[in-house]
Amino acid sequence: MSSMPKQTDVILIGAGVMSATLGVLLKELAPDMTIKVFEKLPSAGEESSNEWNNAGTGHAALCELNYTTENADGTIDISKAVKVNEQFQLSRQFWSHLVKENVLPNPEEFIMPIPHMSMVEGAENVEFLKKRLEALSANPLFKGMEFSDDPEQLKQWIPLIMEGRTSPEPIAATKIDSGTDVNFGALTRILFTHLAGQGVEINYGHGVEDLKRVDGGWEVKVKNEQDNRIEHHTAKFLFIGGGGGSLPLLQKTGIPESKQIGGFPVSGLFLVCKNPDIAERHHAKVYGKAKVGAPPMSVPHLDTRYIDGQKSLLFGPFAGFSPKFLKTGSNLDLLASVKPNNVLTMLAAGAKEMGLTKYLIEQVLLSTEQRMNELREFIPNAKTEDWDVVVAGQRVQVIKDTPQGKGTLQFGTEVVSAADGSVAALLGASPGASTAVPVMLEVLEKCFPNQIDGWTAKIKEMIPSYGTSLVAHPDLFDEIHAETTETLKLTAAQPIH
Repeated sequence: MSSMPKQTDVILIGAGVMSATLGVLLKELAPDMTIKVFEKLPSAGEESSNEWNNAGTGHAALCELNYTTENADGTIDISKAVKVNEQFQLSRQFWSHLVKENVLPNPEEFIMPIPHMSMVEGAENVEFLKKRLEALSANPLFKGMEFSDDPEQLKQWIPLIMEGRTSPEPIAATKIDSGTDVNFGALTRILFTHLAGQGVEINYGHGVEDLKRVDGGWEVKVKNEQDNRIEHHTAKFLFIGGGGGSLPLLQKTGIPESKQIGGFPVSGLFLVCKNPDIAERHHAKVYGKAKVGAPPMSVPHLDTRYIDGQKSLLFGPFAGFSPKFLKTGSNLDLLASVKPNNVLTMLAAGAKEMGLTKYLIEQVLLSTEQRMNELREFIPNAKTEDWDVVVAGQRVQVIKDTPQGKGTLQFGTEVVSAADGSVAALLGASPGASTAVPVMLEVLEKCFPNQIDGWTAKIKEMIPSYGTSLVAHPDLFDEIHAETTETLKLTAAQPIH
């Protein structure tokens, strides 16, 4: 046992992209602030941020159809798409600043340009895609998006998808060249290397076992996994950024804001192409439309990825169920998260989400050949021997009581913080890592209210559009987008083979 608790200004739990982003922001804004990081695994970015555990899409709502919904009168609601795009622009600006500061000297190590496409089949879906393009085209954030339902044009855009296609159904796609593929694992590791050089104490192999309020902040009980030793550390501010592991730790805080919140874990699988000749014939992230009755997380997509300097091709996701909240978690995680204060919330969600339960059971029972048949809806000529299954990360969907009813399943990313700002936790899934910068700015605003005004000038220096709507200032968007495109080296055109 350790004796007296060791004091610090800030403790970050979890060495993922969220903690990395918050740590770098704090060191930029308050260089003298002392920070400690505790991560149970042996290195950074090994859970949700790992490049094999997420889709690697720079989520800007350029291709994700679930961010643009059709209203009862047939009009398209693009409000969520605009919000997600604005959020990603903040991330781009901060990364661009870090490139200029030589924190991220080689942007191609973590971000690459890749066209983002939406593809649909069937007359009704084609009509939806046309209306979606019309609605988005009126917005400066989506400038440059093209539509085609001409099979010859589509063969130029997506040859692998069009080859061998015999369906009589009409097919259409939109394409925008300003999309990105982001290696969040690589980004996380680079940022933590930088933080270590800034005097941040990073403790790998240290699992957080308990949290309790003390005068002036929080005491964290930590188990040093290497020598089985218990340590106690205190901090004025605590950030819980442990991916799926955040909910159990948030519950341990006992703050009122942690009540009536539950979590439902969903696991994911991807098919990865092991034939480089096939991977070379596709150059885009192509998102389809979720099937009727399927949840938003099930949107199928065929993705060009850049991992370890290699071009890869992934298809998925296939959902599954595991009671673990982390890939490296325990089978008791889900059961242990049910508390007296959230049991009714969880039961209400269970009653309302029978469709999701049925969907997950069906997904778990899929055979390899059934998964391949889903892939063949994208690549008609796909051969089983060219593809392997990769297990992706766990995502814990938030369940909470909302104006829409008790036990409502949430599909976004959200921050839960104490009224006094002494602790904040990040919960949820997509758009996740893509919104790391705006979400961590939200943490700063909520948890450092006395400092944020003094920090604003520096934040705007790093992130010029901070506090400004880019939609309302299209000239500013054009200027910033052009600058970040150049700084992040996102102009290189890649030919389709």
